[in-house]
Amino acid sequence: MQPDFTQILKVLRHEKPDRPTLFEFYLNGRLNTRLAGPYPQNPTRLESHAFTAKCFFAAGYDYVTLMGSNGLCFPANRAASKQTKSLNDGAIITDRASFDAYPWPDPDAIDYSSYGDALTPALRGAKIMPALPGGPLENVINLTGYDNLCFMLADDPVLVTDIFEAVCSRLLRFVEIVAPMPNVGILMLNDDWGFRSQTMLGLADMRKYVFPWHKAMVATAHKHGKPAVLHSCGNADEIMGDIIRDMKYDAKHSFEDAIEPIETAYEKYGRDIALLGGIDVDFMVKSTPDAIRERARKLLKLSEKHNNFALGTGNSVPEYIPDENYLAMTSVALEGRK
Repeated sequence: MQPDFTQILKVLRHEKPDRPTLFEFYLNGRLNTRLAGPYPQNPTRLESHAFTAKCFFAAGYDYVTLMGSNGLCFPANRAASKQTKSLNDGAIITDRASFDAYPWPDPDAIDYSSYGDALTPALRGAKIMPALPGGPLENVINLTGYDNLCFMLADDPVLVTDIFEAVCSRLLRFVEIVAPMPNVGILMLNDDWGFRSQTMLGLADMRKYVFPWHKAMVATAHKHGKPAVLHSCGNADEIMGDIIRDMKYDAKHSFEDAIEPIETAYEKYGRDIALLGGIDVDFMVKSTPDAIRERARKLLKLSEKHNNFALGTGNSVPEYIPDENYLAMTSVALEGRK
């Protein structure tokens, strides 16, 4: 299928697309192999990006998400946190001395050529959507631990400010570098902010430490004519006004039925912001293909109200979603397309 980047742009600009449009953050290795064949052995970054583009276009998307920010990362003791499944273990910055000793990365020292002209043939006229290597809050929590960060907010707010500055200034610089690139069409600013019941930090702290950096990244994307999409899990009800009116995001992604079904969210916020994806991952896992197709069709019908919705999952496509369920969802948007 031939991608048409103008279709997802129309969704983000509240314009009626010419046909149903798909949106997804990322797929999975098994599905990619089914869509585009085996992953290349020992690929260069350019070859990896080209393969990901092939997968997205085979699935019917009009853009491609590129993860990893071309090597920009904030190393943490991930082995400890993975072993315990905890946001608290594995902290690497605990005080001023460990902050000063941390090997902060340099976004300007990274090779961005795999976003450039060499990738253009693989894009087939479409554009890329680079994603952050984790967002401001995610990276700070990875470095400090969640409980430690909460104590630090009370015990040493100056250090908290400096940690956010060190992380977020580098994320902002990444956006400043990639936003003007011709092959970049959308900026994905991913940063999980909440639990099912509330934001991970109090609203005052979210507005002090986190939101200003997102506002700056969105403004940078807009300066270069590129829409900005927020991917953030958790309950966002209290902060949708911040997302829409202060940070000025073009679209919100990540929805969970246990928090607020996408249908309800679209009725509440669809007039003001594009909403993307939304079919709950748990629903995608446990439902039949027929039930998924029925919900997808109803969602596409509902979205005719504001013309700013693209069909997809509520979060991403992990390997535990059966392929036949994923393909049932996308088939509703792809019916009749060649």
